[in-house]
Amino acid sequence: MDSSRITANRPLAYQSGFGNEYASEAVEGALPGGRNSPQRAPLELYAEQLSGTAFTAPRRDNRRSWLYRRQPSVVAGRYAPYAQPHWQTGGDRDIAVPPEPMRWHPAAIPAEVADIDFIDGVRTMMANGDADAQIGVGVHMYVAGRCMERRALINADGEMLIVPQQGRIVVTTEMGVLDVSPGEIILVPRGVAFKVALPDGVSRGYICENYGAQFRLPELGPIGSNGLANARDFMAPVAAFEHESAGGYELVKKFGGRLWSAPAKSSPFNVVAWHGNLAPLKYDTANFMTIGSISFDHPDPSIFTVLTSPSDTPGTANCDFVIFPPRWLVMEDTFRPPWYHRNVMSEFMGLVYGEYDAKPGGFKPGGASLHNLMVPHGPDEEAFDKASHAALAPQKLDHTLAFMFESRYRFIPTQAALDSPELDRDYAECWVGLKDQFGGR
Repeated sequence: MDSSRITANRPLAYQSGFGNEYASEAVEGALPGGRNSPQRAPLELYAEQLSGTAFTAPRRDNRRSWLYRRQPSVVAGRYAPYAQPHWQTGGDRDIAVPPEPMRWHPAAIPAEVADIDFIDGVRTMMANGDADAQIGVGVHMYVAGRCMERRALINADGEMLIVPQQGRIVVTTEMGVLDVSPGEIILVPRGVAFKVALPDGVSRGYICENYGAQFRLPELGPIGSNGLANARDFMAPVAAFEHESAGGYELVKKFGGRLWSAPAKSSPFNVVAWHGNLAPLKYDTANFMTIGSISFDHPDPSIFTVLTSPSDTPGTANCDFVIFPPRWLVMEDTFRPPWYHRNVMSEFMGLVYGEYDAKPGGFKPGGASLHNLMVPHGPDEEAFDKASHAALAPQKLDHTLAFMFESRYRFIPTQAALDSPELDRDYAECWVGLKDQFGGR
């Protein structure tokens, strides 16, 4: 497939599965048979391996792909610093973060959005960990109104989980092209070049930049062999490459917490064929098989985990990606919204569309909230009163998609996020009406 000729109205082909051994060629005969690096690759292509894990990582975790490209990735100019002061890496421990709940209203689309592409539209909200130590995550918002034409982004600091909230994005990667709408997500592996086009115009959304172990499907335990996010519903691209045209490319690389720029005479999207189990993936959250109680009590929110990045402590994630999709509530004699909670994990929440049942009024699509470790949180006064007296008939929570990036490490908001006019400084007021109802009994 010639990726430069893909249009917004042309449906794309995909390969199905999570971590599969994929194989795809845009030109017949481009993949070598029976070996990875023959003396002369078919069609005079260059063989290049992309390793997402160490060579000696356990086989079940090992991720790598072989790319057969018109020119190898080493063909590029010298890198110079690239100015993007809004994209930060790791938590700044000099920032004093109060131990209280925080919430941000959606930011207005900037007037100059037509001049902002995906790279320049990233704004860091908060981060933790250390990209060089390969632990923790960065949490960003993005807004873009201009397509990335002849420039590409390569992130050496981490993989990028992108959650569009408004407007489709068409993401061209070295392995092929993925069309991603709000309600879907895309996972771009560390080091894979990509660019973002905007078929619907302005797009905004959320990003989890994962410095740690790669996201993977969670263990299912007693749930069994099926459920939650099923592997077959993840889609990898088929091989596609750009035919060269006049003009070079700009390569923007995130490396060591900084952005760098280098010129290239030709497109980095020149992979004619590839095979392996390291690939960008998209996933439609409508395919998530939600698990819930059909008797009583509200289960722990871990049952909503789509992907997990493990840490060195079993069961305690570097980062979990959790969604709260449409679902039925049928529990008897149960307070059905999420209960009041203090957590050893830190929780960043976003809302793609609809309402979140614990905060039906103040939490808006495109907004965000942060409940750091051991910061109390839970339903506001309105949600508590309504749920405490509701008739417990079966109820469908529909037209809603909230999500959470949950990490074992404390999130440190950027100074810009703490000073933002979108920060709801009255957030805690939503709980002040919760009265002592014990009454001396």
